[in-house]
Amino acid sequence: DVTFRAEPGSTLAIIGPTASGKSTIISLIARLYDATEGSVSVGGRNVREYREDDLDSMIGYVPQTAVVFTGSMKDNVGYGGKARSDEMIERAIRVAQLSELVERMPDGVDSDVSQHGWNLSGGQKQRLSIARAVCKDPPIYLFDDSFSALDSRTDRNLREALKKETAGATKIIVAQRVGTIIDADEILVLDEGRVVGSGTHEELMAACPLYREIAQSQLEDFDD
Repeated sequence: DVTFRAEPGSTLAIIGPTASGKSTIISLIARLYDATEGSVSVGGRNVREYREDDLDSMIGYVPQTAVVFTGSMKDNVGYGGKARSDEMIERAIRVAQLSELVERMPDGVDSDVSQHGWNLSGGQKQRLSIARAVCKDPPIYLFDDSFSALDSRTDRNLREALKKETAGATKIIVAQRVGTIIDADEILVLDEGRVVGSGTHEELMAACPLYREIAQSQLEDFDD
């Protein structure tokens, strides 16, 4: 009983308690598994009708746990299918707020990343995963709680850069922090697999008790 539509160029956010179904929705869109009832459509077409490679090329998916492998920063950012130009990689690094880190590294984008990214912090690994999705330049971005390890300033700067650099793309963001999704065009509030509220931040603060409860518990993290 979850129904929604994310328009091209818009930002749709999903928030709710643990195990409310947020990551399940992201997984169904990316077709990590299939819906047992109902349907999921991308571009007006059921995801089951796409070839796997074709659907993958349309989606920049950033999972909860950042995937980092042994190799250079350039290899990690540019990984995934077709070759990426240096300009695409540099843009992705800039959007993901990684430029300062890369400039400090001994060999810049050619610097090594250790296995599992042991030489990177949690926030740096998340930003690396985001850079990989941006480098792909897809029409759809799926962020599954991909900002959780970022401090509030980096979170804000990254979202502003994404808004500017990916203006024509559809962005679906799962988040735990209201601050991450406060500017979304629409926010879905999930609880136990059901949508219990939808609207903008202001509309939900007025009409959705669960959203208001989540937001008020995080007020100290907000910037006016």
